[in-house]
Amino acid sequence: MHHPGPPRFVATGGEIELAPRDPDPTATYSWHVARAPVQSTATLGDDPVEQFVPDTPGRYVIRLSAPDGKHDLTVRAFPGTLKSGGTHTSGLSGRSGERSGGVSGGQSGSGLSGSGEYTQTGDGSDEGGSGGRPRLTLRPAIEGDEAVVRADYSAHPEGSETAGDLAVEFLLDDRDDIDADAVTRDGTDLRIPLDALPERARIHAVAVGDHGYSVPDAVEFTRDGDGVETVVSGAGVAARRPYDAPAWAEDSVIYEIYVRTFAGEGDDSPFDAIIDRLDYLDSLGVDVIWLTPVLQNDHAPHGYNITDFFEIASDLGTRADYERFIEAAHDRGFKVLFDLVCNHSARTHPYFESAVEGPDADYREWYEWRSDTEPETYFEWEHIANFNFDHLPVRRHLLDAVAQWAELVDGFRCDMAWAVPNSFWREIHDYCKDRDSEFLLLDETIPYIPDFQAGLFDMHFDSTTYAALRQVGGGGDAEAVLSAIEGRAEIGFPEHASFMLYAENHDETRYIVDYGRDAAEAAAGALFTLPGAPLLYAGQEFGQRGRRDDLAWDHADETLQSFVSDLSATRHDQPALSADADLVRIPYEVRDGPSDRVVAYARTTDEDAAVVVLNFSSEPTTVELPAGTDDTDLVSGEHRGAAGDGDATVTVDSVGVFPTAESGLRQ
Repeated sequence: MHHPGPPRFVATGGEIELAPRDPDPTATYSWHVARAPVQSTATLGDDPVEQFVPDTPGRYVIRLSAPDGKHDLTVRAFPGTLKSGGTHTSGLSGRSGERSGGVSGGQSGSGLSGSGEYTQTGDGSDEGGSGGRPRLTLRPAIEGDEAVVRADYSAHPEGSETAGDLAVEFLLDDRDDIDADAVTRDGTDLRIPLDALPERARIHAVAVGDHGYSVPDAVEFTRDGDGVETVVSGAGVAARRPYDAPAWAEDSVIYEIYVRTFAGEGDDSPFDAIIDRLDYLDSLGVDVIWLTPVLQNDHAPHGYNITDFFEIASDLGTRADYERFIEAAHDRGFKVLFDLVCNHSARTHPYFESAVEGPDADYREWYEWRSDTEPETYFEWEHIANFNFDHLPVRRHLLDAVAQWAELVDGFRCDMAWAVPNSFWREIHDYCKDRDSEFLLLDETIPYIPDFQAGLFDMHFDSTTYAALRQVGGGGDAEAVLSAIEGRAEIGFPEHASFMLYAENHDETRYIVDYGRDAAEAAAGALFTLPGAPLLYAGQEFGQRGRRDDLAWDHADETLQSFVSDLSATRHDQPALSADADLVRIPYEVRDGPSDRVVAYARTTDEDAAVVVLNFSSEPTTVELPAGTDDTDLVSGEHRGAAGDGDATVTVDSVGVFPTAESGLRQ
């Protein structure tokens, strides 16, 4: 179906990209504004991909005429004063990226891929500091003979508003045959009689205040929930939350492999080298394997400059070799992530080599252009050319590639996600989730963008905590890691958002090189104990110093390797460190050493609690913790009680995790 997707929420003056889904490049598509507020003069052009800019608050209906009929899309426009994050936008190349989010998509640093140094330019709050984006999570339920959607919402954590100052706006999905007359509102609950439910019913909502509106959320009811990860079910109806990360991902340990150097100096082919070390990865507690791009590419060994989106790189092997690796990984219980590159191709891609011949060349419309011979790109990268997503054949080509690789793997790590239109990611999200509700979509966006949680991606690179870890490693206050986690809510991410934590990857220098062994251990402790899925970049666990060099397997630091393995086991074994556990600031006192190099915090569930101490300094530090904290370190299994002190005083080298009673934890 060519329907353009879920209803949209936007502030006046903001852009919404409209594009037919599953496009036929040979077909004709047209758009018009079927209904609008009386004062509106907003119009649409004649192109198959259009940018709609509402000019008056209210509700709009945009109609797509397509080969399979007419499709309506509801757009709810709020006053321009409610634009999320002030003036900051995502998508920097022409219209590459629907305007959204509270931060800029700018990056700097390595200049080698889509990742670089973190720069925060927006905080999700208004300029006066009196408010900001509220947060919303929808909870589905089956109650008697009704399907219920309950809005759980809160005001901005640093704002002057309260939950009582907010309103909730629901929209029914235009794709579903829901009888609007049967739908009722009961306060902030929406109710639909079960006998009025169609085969599929999706409901969307935002919380709205005087200073902004939340990231949209959604729930879905279906008549047949077989094979779908559901939240509740009953009376032949199942309900799920389609914007949540799959449960397996939230508590996973992710391992990134730079595919061409993983073997080290061994003679194995790249895929065989990984297969040979699957038992090793299992011993580390790894759950998910992410390989850097495996498709045919140009001379750059990182693989992100792709020349064929449908073929495995010849220097890595064949598709059969790749499938053999996936099968071996799946047999051992690993999930596999495919590194999906959609923003650009290599300039040695046959289509670009044709396009660059002149304005009338074949494939000219496939790319964005600065001049007759120079394509659009980012950061002056000289070997890539940005695709033109206004051109339907580009979308068709990439969607076909997505369909081919989604059949084999468990998720996509999405490269340069900020540089691709939101509407395209929404289509990929819905396609992947419809065929496998537990498929993972992980975005690389630096800095992260809250609106990418709304039906685009399930999990986000936590570039804010990455930056904090780097600042702390360089001498900054260790409490910055807690502020970074709290920054997720402050910028507008809802409580159900999921994040991947990292201290290094293939674009960054090794943490141990920049800040030393002691700080590297503490940073690893942060990854495995803060809320989020920890990422290990291959070699990080044994002290590899080169960013993309052959892995020095014969020179591995086995002590560090064992320490990381113990951290991973603790993470898996302790419910208080799970994705369901809260992060709680606690009172603590550093008895010796530099107090700003140490941070302590608690993770708690309803049944379990643990206190974590991170010490970024080069000397052991004694810390007084809340009463009731045991001195047994769950990582090492050793007692860390300081001689002559009470049972709540411990000495920590780099990382300690201590069981505790929840009483007395909160300040």
